[in-house]
Formats: sequence, C-alpha cells, structure tokens
Amino acid sequence: MRTLILAAALAVLPLSAAAQTAPSSPTIRAMAAGYKALTVCSAVKTAEAAGGTRTLASVEANELVGIYAELDTLVREMPVEIGERQVSVPWDEAMPPRVAVFSPGRGCAIQPVGWTGESVEMVPPGVRDNEPFVVAEAGGNVALLNEAVEGAFEGRYGEGSNTTAVLVLQADRLVAEEYAEGFAVDTPQRTWSVAKSLAGTVIGAAVQRGETDVNAPAAIADWSHDGDPRAAITLDQLMRMGSGLTSDTAGNRTDALYFGGVGIDEQVTTWPLIAQPGSRYRYANNDILLAVMSIAPTFERHSPADLFRRLGMYDTWAETDWRGNYMLSSQVWSTARDLARFGRLYLNDGMVDGERILPEGWRHYVSRPSGPQPEGAQGYGATFWLMNRSEGIPADTISANGNRGQYVVIVPSRNIVIVRRGEDPAGKRFDHIAFTRDVLAALD
Repeated sequence: MRTLILAAALAVLPLSAAAQTAPSSPTIRAMAAGYKALTVCSAVKTAEAAGGTRTLASVEANELVGIYAELDTLVREMPVEIGERQVSVPWDEAMPPRVAVFSPGRGCAIQPVGWTGESVEMVPPGVRDNEPFVVAEAGGNVALLNEAVEGAFEGRYGEGSNTTAVLVLQADRLVAEEYAEGFAVDTPQRTWSVAKSLAGTVIGAAVQRGETDVNAPAAIADWSHDGDPRAAITLDQLMRMGSGLTSDTAGNRTDALYFGGVGIDEQVTTWPLIAQPGSRYRYANNDILLAVMSIAPTFERHSPADLFRRLGMYDTWAETDWRGNYMLSSQVWSTARDLARFGRLYLNDGMVDGERILPEGWRHYVSRPSGPQPEGAQGYGATFWLMNRSEGIPADTISANGNRGQYVVIVPSRNIVIVRRGEDPAGKRFDHIAFTRDVLAALD
C-alpha cells in the first residue's frame, strides 16, 4: 500500500562476468563499504532530521539494490552499524571500518579509508519553517492525471522501474502527490545528478549578488600557473559540459570522490585538456564539481544551505567531502516537495516573495543550448536538460535529471512542475518523457 500526500586509481570500471566471480580486491571492498556507509547514513539521518523515519530494511530494499555490478553483491552482504552520529561498515579485518558522519545542516560525509577520528565539526541546524502547499483539484482531466500517476508506480513507463514519489504542481497548487510504501513527504532521497541543476542555481544566486561572472575564466587556483591552458576554461563552459577536459568514462565516474573518501580538491583539478574548451560536449561530474569549486569562496557568507532555506527547502542537505568541499554534482538529499519548490523558482523566473534570487532571464540562460549538443532525446543547456525535441511537450520545458530515475520537469509556459523520484535498478529506466507528455495531456 502506498502513502498519499583514493585518487584516480579508485575510479571503478564495470567488471566482466568472469571477473565478478573472483575475490574482490581491497579497493573494490573499500569502495563498496563506503557506498553502503554513506547511503545508509544519508537516508536514515536526513529522514530523522526532516521529522520522518527510514528503516535499514527500506534502504536496503530501495537504495542498495540494482547498483554498480562490481559493488552490488558486496554491498548486500556487508554488515552495517548505525550510531547516533555515524554509520560504520567493516570491510577488512586489518583495517578500520568505513565511516560516514552526519552533521546537522550538511548531511553525511564519507571519511577517508583508514579514518579513526572522533571529532567532527558540527554545523548548527537551521530554523525549520516548511511552507505548506495549497492542495487543489487539477485543472483538466483528473481521471487521466490519476491514471498517469498510478502508471508511474505500476511500471507503465518502464518495466522493472521503482517509483518512490510523484508530485505535480499546477499554478502553484499541489494537484497530485503519491508515495511508495516506506516513503512520505518527510523522506529525503539522494538527488544524484539533479544536484547539478541545483548547483547551477547556487551559481545563479552568486551571479545575482555580483560575486561571479559565468563568462569569465573559472577561478581554479591549481590552473593559475603560467602556461596552463585550462586557465582559459570559463564557468559557462563548465556548466554546459564543454570544458574539453579528459573524461575517461560516461559521466567521468567519480567513485573515489563519492564513496572512496578522496577530497574533491585533491582530484578534480588534475584532468588534462583533450579538446578545445567549448568545442565538445561531454557529460562529466568533474565539470560541475569544478564550477562549484570556482565559487567556493562565496560560501562563507552565502552557503548552499542558506539558499535552500530561502527557497523553503528545509528538508534538503547539500553534502560535502570530509574536507568540507561541496559535492553539488550528485550528493544532495532532498524531498519531493523541496524539489517542487526548486522547480517553482524557475517558473517565477528566479523570484521568491518579490525578491530576486536569480538574475533576470536566468531561466532563459540555463535553457539556451550553446555549442555542441548531446545525441538523443534531450539537448543540454547550462546544468539543465532541454525537452525541446519531444512531440507533445512545450519547447520551453527543461528538466533536472538524476541517476536511478530522479526528475524535476519544469514547464514555464504551462506553469507546471512535475517531480518523479525513484530507485530504479541499473538498466531499468523510467521514461520521463512519456510520463511528462501524459501528465501535460491530462492537465491540458
């Protein structure tokens, strides 16, 4: 029943079927333990902070199934210990367990392999004042809308997919909201690469405050040496996945950063150029990590958490590495309602309660294709995907997309936001374009 309402060497590559039967290397075991410690910590501790509850059984049945093949079996088998402030997963008899530590205001951070520390700086939690949504009947065909929402949970948009939440805003009214068993309004989930669009929003707020310029070279200290060609890469090119930096796997998998305990500032600045900046599209986590790093000096006065609170996103945690660098390419945990509030900011062209948060026209900027584009059903703007190639969907529609089926679809011309959360196993994709088309048809 559903409820309504570590360095580059650790970059893991998929193993062959034969290799998967062999004993796992210490590197793979350490990575698997880190994956489990961080995921359990983030799921359980952010839910508690949001006023909800996540059980270990729920996390193991959703977030910890259908993951990378080389980690899947290990993650299932490894024991886990949940403490008051941290989660531990043993992985080697001669080494300390992998540990993820929770900090109010920042969520969980995976510690480096071999970490045995106890003292972690705590960030005071912000004042919570969640704004309620106005619930209303959908303008359009309610029966068709309900059919589309139910279809999302029943596998109609992808056999084997696992929908955990669906929410639809129309004219700032909540017209549909449904959750899978074990999930509710106060259940944060990892946004995966939806965080990239959140990063673009954090950057936009810095532009509005006059603290950065997207057309200027990204402020990366390690590239400031005379003769370094990377010093010419602009913040705009990073946001558009057009840096020209080496990206050796799809997305430039950053397992060492996400789960291995390697600091962002230790690794992401080390990749060399492979193409002229602005000449090639290549989706890469590193580009967004670098973009966020370039504005990091602004976070002392204007942290991502401050922005989220201003948007009413009190159940959203932007996580960092153990050195305090924000992982705004993937490691943000948020509820479906908070992501709807994020989408609403773009419907209102960056305005909140009469205050301009993003520069005027920022929505147009992030939705404008520039330079080489990806193949497939969607184009790419600046940290947002474009839905300008799909019949039945307005050309101004943009979306924030994340692994395992995270989608925030924003339709300015229709004043609609569609949020779909999922824990889709590898290879079981949810067709968010078809789902969006059906929801829009129902609301027409």
